[in-house]
Amino acid sequence: MIDIAIKTPSQFVAEIEIIVKETSMSYFDACMYYAHQANVEIETVASLIKGSQILKAKIQADAERLHMIKGTSAAKLPI
Repeated sequence: MIDIAIKTPSQFVAEIEIIVKETSMSYFDACMYYAHQANVEIETVASLIKGSQILKAKIQADAERLHMIKGTSAAKLPI
């Protein structure tokens, strides 16, 4: 399932997207799962995440949704 020969952040993002769709796990969990399955250091995964603004945004959105971090999105007015 996991291609260990990933060389670019865009290839890594594509692999993470597949994991998320197949397992319905969060993007952060998918990255941890990838590191475990591919037997790579978490620092390697972190450098691949840093190379992708899209993946960073998706991980941040998941973390905000799960109340792991405070929301940084635009202020919302009460209705």
